[in-house]
Amino acid sequence: MRRLIAATFAATCLAVPGWAQDLPVIRAAVLQIGTVNWELSTIVDNGLDEKHGFELEVQPYADNGATRVAVEGGEADMAVADWIWVARQRAAGKDYVYIPYSKAVGALLVPEGSEAQSLQDLAGGKVGIAGGPLDKSWLILRAYASREHEFDLAAETEQVFGAPPLIFKSGLSGELDGAINFWHFLAKMKAGGMRELVNVEEAAVALGLDPDTPLLGYYMKESFLSEHEGLAQQFYDASQEAKALLRDNPDEWDKLRPQMNASTDAEFEALKTDWIAGAPERGPIDLESMDAFLQVMNDLGGQELVGQATTLPDGLFADVE
Repeated sequence: MRRLIAATFAATCLAVPGWAQDLPVIRAAVLQIGTVNWELSTIVDNGLDEKHGFELEVQPYADNGATRVAVEGGEADMAVADWIWVARQRAAGKDYVYIPYSKAVGALLVPEGSEAQSLQDLAGGKVGIAGGPLDKSWLILRAYASREHEFDLAAETEQVFGAPPLIFKSGLSGELDGAINFWHFLAKMKAGGMRELVNVEEAAVALGLDPDTPLLGYYMKESFLSEHEGLAQQFYDASQEAKALLRDNPDEWDKLRPQMNASTDAEFEALKTDWIAGAPERGPIDLESMDAFLQVMNDLGGQELVGQATTLPDGLFADVE
């Protein structure tokens, strides 16, 4: 009897096209411990990929460089990067297309008990910066200090450039007078008692930039998307639905907690709050705002930062809404 049931089931599967097998597959190259995994896990665990007409496969890598090599070499179809980097690649001839993911930005924190109330109060102090001299948060805060306070943040402070975990530890230990780090390390640093002196969103507004600019995003090859009509919109829809779930349903965060590397409840809550705050609203890209941001980055970082992308490359942003 079991054989008869199995044979009947197999015959049915052969007779009816397997819709799931026909779905286009997006292979996402991600940093093994990257925060983007929280959204991608939510998509997969809730079946939002199949709901929106594709299958998502998450491929972990040891570092961001490896994810970029994977996409370029055809071992993956998608990775995450800031849009300035994607614009630089497209201007150099690569057919990368950008889909918004996050507007989470950095900030400059000071130790608990610091008397600093403005950037000028850091004069003569030591500032730790993750990401190097061309870190976008650092560049924007330098421009902000110059315009708002006529204060040369780079000349008046000593900079210590280091990996995010190093800046995290040095900031919490009190070795630094100020620290700029990636958003998720900043969340943990605030949970550990550090105080926000100025954030990049505030500085961006003062510089006339749009604080809702989605700085981080997914990128895929245009040639890949052209093989699957509508796939960019389908993925964007799944991404937006995952964001809504994470915004409105605390249970989703309980599922993610094991991969969030939060050692305390305070860290967990800070990470959750800041991730949700960094989720951009649904809607098309504001090209005028993005071009204004690009011009500021070009002025501050020059060719070393933006390469040949001195203006927005045509076709950079996926047509999603």
